[in-house]
Amino acid sequence: MSDAPASKCPFAAGGPADPRDPFRAAREQEGILRVRAEGEDLPLVLRLQDVRKTCKDWKTFSNDDPLMIVLHSEADVRSVRQLPIETDPPQHTAYRKLVEPLFRRPQQPDYLADLRAMVRDKVRDALAADEIEAVRGLALPLQSHGLTRLLGVPDAEAATWIGWGTHVYRDGDDPAAKGSVIDTYFHQAFARATDPEANDFFSFLNHVEFEGRRLTEEEKHGFAHMTFAGGRDTVINTLSSIVAYVAEHPDALAFLRADEERITTAAEEFVRFVSPVTAIARRCPHGGDLPGTQTPIPAGGRVALCWPSANRDTAVFKDADQVVLDRAPNPHVGFGFGAHNCLGQHQARALIRSLLHELCDQVSRIELVEAVPEIEEESSYRRQSGYAKLRVRFFS
Repeated sequence: MSDAPASKCPFAAGGPADPRDPFRAAREQEGILRVRAEGEDLPLVLRLQDVRKTCKDWKTFSNDDPLMIVLHSEADVRSVRQLPIETDPPQHTAYRKLVEPLFRRPQQPDYLADLRAMVRDKVRDALAADEIEAVRGLALPLQSHGLTRLLGVPDAEAATWIGWGTHVYRDGDDPAAKGSVIDTYFHQAFARATDPEANDFFSFLNHVEFEGRRLTEEEKHGFAHMTFAGGRDTVINTLSSIVAYVAEHPDALAFLRADEERITTAAEEFVRFVSPVTAIARRCPHGGDLPGTQTPIPAGGRVALCWPSANRDTAVFKDADQVVLDRAPNPHVGFGFGAHNCLGQHQARALIRSLLHELCDQVSRIELVEAVPEIEEESSYRRQSGYAKLRVRFFS
């Protein structure tokens, strides 16, 4: 039995009113929930084992569907497919193998030490301030400064990325204009990256050989769109939710300090509990039946993998509606599953663990001043994915 502190968090109460899990009734009854998107009532796959089986069967449920990786088309914000995620094996395998060394940098000790030092400084800044807004004032800078390290570019670039807000496409009133800004930035970054010996992200993509040729402009931009969009609001929502949790659970830091291994289990648990990506969509080119529910999908139809629902499946997770800081095992799908799992998961884990370490080392408590939920609303559900605003005070 775990001796972790019981959750008192309002959004962790469980039950049908839990804003982080509006899928509970449908998960326990039908196993799917229909949602209206792009003129189609497509099924969200809700149970963990069904999600895993659907993920693995990419021949039936394909990611090869440009601009449609989320519920709603992104044709208004980008014109290229995100790589490698909007492809299937063997093409996906080759694309992923090409860039995977860049995304494994967070497994290197020197890299982790530098990332931890950056996080340490940001926590110190939070302690020095009378009050901070933890979404844009802490989580967004942590994500952006962390990304400069992952991509091997000057830290000053983070200021530009912070200016884009919490979502590279959707933070603002005009997503199309925002997409144009991002595209212009990529064009300029690739144009500057002329040194074949440089090891930054843009220089690497400019000069790397792929299947006996250089990457096309469309391919390079596809990798860039995936890198900048895929790990932004997801990481920001997780980091800011950790701050909120610690503020509402004053014993959590002491529990983590008592055993350093709990930092690792807590990081996985926050990914499971927050599950910042609600759904990834797939196309069924030839038709088929969904695993588990045997729901028929017509040829050309779409389905969606609902990560937060799978991560609350009580058939797998005991006390699924609670944050259990030392939960083990923890077979969550917060980073996806199968061939298309999250390429940036090593970076996300490194940032989350670094923040937890620095909160344990520097902070005695966090006082919650104001919390405004970030609500995602679709035809059949309303879900809290994180915070739109989180005002807090840090104490040493």
